[in-house]
Amino acid sequence: MYSAKMPEGFLWGGAVAAHQLEGAWDVGGKGVSVADVMTVGSATKPREITDGVLPGKNYPNHSAIDFYHHYKEDIKLLAGMGFKAFRTSIAWTRIFPNGDDEQPSEAGLKFYDDLFDEMHKYGIEPVITLSHFEMPFNLAKNYGGFTNRKTIDFFVRFAEVCFKRYKDKVKYWMTFNEIDNQSAFNNDFLMATNSGILFKDGMTDEEKEAAMYQAAHYEFVASALAVKIGHKINPDFKIGLMINYSPVRPLTPSSADALLADKFEQHRDFFSDVQVFGEYPKAIEAYIEKHCYRPDITDEDRVVLKEGTVDYVAFSYYQSTTVSSEKVDPDDLSDLAKAVAVNPTLERSDWGWEIDPVGLRLALNHLTDRYHLPLFIVENGLGAYDKVEDGKIHDPYRIDYLKKHISEMEKAVAIDGVDLMGYLPWGPIDLVSAGTGQMDKRYGFIYVNKNDAGVGDLSRTPKDSYFWYKKVIESNGTDLD
Repeated sequence: MYSAKMPEGFLWGGAVAAHQLEGAWDVGGKGVSVADVMTVGSATKPREITDGVLPGKNYPNHSAIDFYHHYKEDIKLLAGMGFKAFRTSIAWTRIFPNGDDEQPSEAGLKFYDDLFDEMHKYGIEPVITLSHFEMPFNLAKNYGGFTNRKTIDFFVRFAEVCFKRYKDKVKYWMTFNEIDNQSAFNNDFLMATNSGILFKDGMTDEEKEAAMYQAAHYEFVASALAVKIGHKINPDFKIGLMINYSPVRPLTPSSADALLADKFEQHRDFFSDVQVFGEYPKAIEAYIEKHCYRPDITDEDRVVLKEGTVDYVAFSYYQSTTVSSEKVDPDDLSDLAKAVAVNPTLERSDWGWEIDPVGLRLALNHLTDRYHLPLFIVENGLGAYDKVEDGKIHDPYRIDYLKKHISEMEKAVAIDGVDLMGYLPWGPIDLVSAGTGQMDKRYGFIYVNKNDAGVGDLSRTPKDSYFWYKKVIESNGTDLD
């Protein structure tokens, strides 16, 4: 197993999202977010997005693991592993309950003041996402989410309030979580969580895709404006984009599969291209024109995009993507899901996700070559079933997964020269899965006693992986055994 010492100041830690662990969904004046209207699902059953909070439905995010009331205990446990950084989000509806409120909630602002103070007490650097699948439901239902230009102003107001309030407590920021997920425009869950788009029955693929391009553009403008404002408030801020990155490879050596892989990347990577370079790539401009989507893009917007480019590229990595042209013509690619093929050389997780540690090294090299900016791994991990045996949780499968991925990450830094800021694996403490709403899909180093049905006393127990990751951090990456 290859190992190497990481650069001084490397940010070892972990990552979560507010809606997946805080709970207290209606405490302190918090409003309803899109996450609060999503029911529990499973690996085979999608989460239902309901029209508001309905009686008799199971909404796991409402209570989650009650981090809101347990954060001191939980931060202490994370500090016990030697965390240098902890990524979370600021729940938009704790600050602006409806999204279009004139004034922020002091109770919500104070909660994050207290949380960040607790982190700094242990020398843990906050890494903060502004919009992590937590749009106010009011903006989604009554404004159409980011298909409405007004939502730009609502987001920028939220960002500015946070930047001003925490200018001396938070250095690292990200605007939108996994903004490129919405390239899968036929996925109702991803469209609702990313852009607050609640598709109506009967909409065509073309109508959905057009809505996606419009929403994405308004998000680009909102992000750029936020970056500009943030840098004025504190020039030392580091404000990045965040994508779900997956290197794409052709299933076969055929020219059609190779071209499809390139086209697939064009459709997905333009989300980060715009935020890094401040302009749309020519292939996407041509695609929009060809399909007559023509989103509302003004000359002023294009100036803003150029002026509000990001400082670094943050990304999640869970798996690579293999594509086949057997059923998809590369020049007719729109629904990316139809191009994805099973890679017969890779193992799969309990939830069907392919496991490809070398893909992380590929991702780091591809993103370095494309953007020439510092990179930040802010999600990576294995969702798995854990068993409690005699009060202990033995999770060698998680250790094996992370060990192999960290080893490839270290090769990218030590051998390939990648400029990497840190490594924040997903869900260091068990939380509600965003995709399925489950508790039993566990990622954490810390076990939380609660199951999919909501049963459990919420007690926290370190797993074997807790003590393993502590050694990794203590050795700055040299001890992976």
